[in-house]
Amino acid sequence: MRLPPFCRASTGRPSARDRGEVRRAQPPRLRVVLPIEPRSSLGLRPPTGESSMFRFLPLLAAGALTLGTAAPEASARQQLPAGAEEVSQRLNDSPRHGEWVTYDAGDGDEVRAWVVYPERADRAPVVVVIHEIFGLTDWIRGVADQLAADGFIAVAPDLLSGMGPDGRGTPGVDQQGAVALVRELEREDVNRRLRAAAAYGTSLPAATDQVAMLGFCWGGTSSFTMATAWEELGAAVVFYGSSPDDEAVARVRAPVLGLYGEDDARVNVTIAPARAVMENGGQRFDVEIYDGAGHGFLRQQDGRDGANLRATQGAWPRTLSFLREVLEQAGAEGG
Repeated sequence: MRLPPFCRASTGRPSARDRGEVRRAQPPRLRVVLPIEPRSSLGLRPPTGESSMFRFLPLLAAGALTLGTAAPEASARQQLPAGAEEVSQRLNDSPRHGEWVTYDAGDGDEVRAWVVYPERADRAPVVVVIHEIFGLTDWIRGVADQLAADGFIAVAPDLLSGMGPDGRGTPGVDQQGAVALVRELEREDVNRRLRAAAAYGTSLPAATDQVAMLGFCWGGTSSFTMATAWEELGAAVVFYGSSPDDEAVARVRAPVLGLYGEDDARVNVTIAPARAVMENGGQRFDVEIYDGAGHGFLRQQDGRDGANLRATQGAWPRTLSFLREVLEQAGAEGG
């Protein structure tokens, strides 16, 4: 069975608030030392240049306001995956350990993957990051890096490994070439390679045995499809990927989180049927649809007059809370 062309290129301690305490964040203070002005009663003139200095006070005040607002805004953006335009710099600046690995997906099928480790003292759950129809790009590597920043071991396989010129996978082709190769993939091969990626991740000494799939567009559909084919999967996160058919969805046992842009009817028409089947079967399918956002909003955060960024600001924290709830809770219960 060949894959359809899914995508278009495009502490237990109560908090201060719980104790009835509310503390307001204070902006950085800017201290300005002014010369003492001699009194005219002394018959002395003001120091030379004093008037020039006072002309700069509005600029100093504006600087103080900038210090109080720009830093929090930049920090907030750093807590989200980088958009396509910023990801290269974010990867260059990352303090986390990332490495290229090759794992065996069976019968000598070697798959290249990007693995990023979180900075934490205990073992971490694993998230397999499934790329879009464009292959394993720097943007997907950036998502993996952000997942590691948020406490997970991220494994991002290049599902085009062994394909293309000289079998180089994604690095060997341009975007159109990657799209063409993804459309040649057989679903059974994709599932096998993803299962092997999960096995590789959970075999790492720093990992727990809890694993989730997370994918975007074509990869989002692949994440949902893995939930239909693997009963032991811990969780699936679907970013704007089409849902499988009703018969396949009925086999899902893992909790699923779906995140969609409002203006993506091609994908969104598949949500309601899948949700009905899962609800009838007593399975969890959480759905979030973001106003005004389009397809691929996490990648194109600067698109649609701010709607894509607002969607990202909602979808990423939602993703983290879901993964932590499902994976870390399951890990605690499993000892």
